[in-house]
Amino acid sequence: MAKAKVRRRRWPWIVAALVVLAAVLFFGLAPGILERSMNRIAGSGEWTVSPAAQALHDRLAIADLHSDTLLWKRDPEARANRGHVDLPRLQEGNVKLQVFSSVTKSPKGQNYESNGADTDTITMLTIAQLQPPRTWDSLLQRSLWHAERMQRAKGFALVQTVRDLDALLADRTATGALLSIEGLQNLEGKLGNVDVLFDAGYRMAGLTHFFDNELAGSMHGLEKGGLTPLGRDVIRRMEAKGMVVDLAHASHKTVAEALKLVTKPVVYSHGGVKATCNTNRNLTDEEIRGIAATGGVVGIGFWDAAVCAATPQATARAMRHVRDLVGIDHVALGSDWDGATTVGVDAAHLPAVTQALLDQGFSEVEIEKAMGGNVLRVLRATLPR
Repeated sequence: MAKAKVRRRRWPWIVAALVVLAAVLFFGLAPGILERSMNRIAGSGEWTVSPAAQALHDRLAIADLHSDTLLWKRDPEARANRGHVDLPRLQEGNVKLQVFSSVTKSPKGQNYESNGADTDTITMLTIAQLQPPRTWDSLLQRSLWHAERMQRAKGFALVQTVRDLDALLADRTATGALLSIEGLQNLEGKLGNVDVLFDAGYRMAGLTHFFDNELAGSMHGLEKGGLTPLGRDVIRRMEAKGMVVDLAHASHKTVAEALKLVTKPVVYSHGGVKATCNTNRNLTDEEIRGIAATGGVVGIGFWDAAVCAATPQATARAMRHVRDLVGIDHVALGSDWDGATTVGVDAAHLPAVTQALLDQGFSEVEIEKAMGGNVLRVLRATLPR
C-alpha cells in the first residue's frame, strides 16, 4: 500500500519532468534543427576559383538583394554552423551590402502554383524561437522585431539614406545592411503603416509573398489578380518616402500594372527568368524589358527552383540572358540565402559566381556592375538623401 502511494506521488514529478524536457527540446533545439533541414548547400558548396577570378572578386563592391536570415534564431554577427549568411561569411565573400528581408507569413503546404492566405507557418516559428509575445499575432510587430534585431547588430552599417551608402562605400572595412520586406501583408491593411515601417528603417518592400493580399495578386495566389486601390496608394507612398518597390512574387498582372505606375527604378529582388528556367515564378522577357525600362534590376537567385540547378553556372546563365536581352545595367544578384532554399554557395563562397560569370564571357566591367554596381546605382536613385 505504501509503495503504491509513493508511485502515485512520483507520477506528477515524472509528468512535470517530461513537460520540461519537451519544452527544452521544442524551444532550444527545434528551431536549429528546422533551419538545418531547410537551408542547405548543394554538394560541398566548394567550386574551383582561379587566382584571376579571386583577384577580381576581391576588388568588387558586391551587393545582394535578398536574404531571409532575420527569420531564424541566430545572431547575424556570429559565425553559424547552419544557414547561408552571417557577418563573418559575408566578409569572407567580400559582400559590401546585404539586403535583409523580413518574412512575416508563409502558408502551409507552400508551393509555386496556388496558395491561400488562411494559414501561416511563421506563427509557430515565432513562438518556438521565444520571440516577444507581441509578434505572435501581429505581422507588423514581426517586422518591427526584425528591424530591432538589425539595429542591435552593431557589426553592420545600416543603410537608410544616400549619405549612409556613400559612407559605407568610403569605409573599406565596413559591411552594410539594408532592410527589406517580403510581402506587405504586414501593413495589416493600413496605408499609414508604410510610415511605421519606414521609421523602423525599412527601405525596400515586395508587394506580395506566396499568397494574394490586400495590395495585390501574387504569382502563387489563388486569384493572381492585379493591384488594388490600396496597392496603388502604397506604391505612391513608398516612392515618395524613398523606398524601393520590389516586384518579386508579384503576379503577371500586378507586375504589368505596377510598371505602368512607378516613377523610379524597381527591383525584382530574387528569382529567375523563364528563358533559362521555365518555372511559374520566373520572369518573361517582356517583364524583364519592363523592369529595365524603369532603370531597375533583376536579381538572379542561387537556388534550384529559380535557375533549375543549385550551381553558380546556372545562376550565371540566367544573368547572361538578362544582359543579352536588356543590357548589363539591369543584372543583379538575388541569392535568397536563408530563405528555406538549397543553394550552390553560401556567402563565404561567392567568388564561385564571379568565376562562373567569367566563364560565361562577362568582361570585368560587366561583372563589376552585375555583382553590385547596378544595385548601388538603383539605391542611389531611390533612397532618401
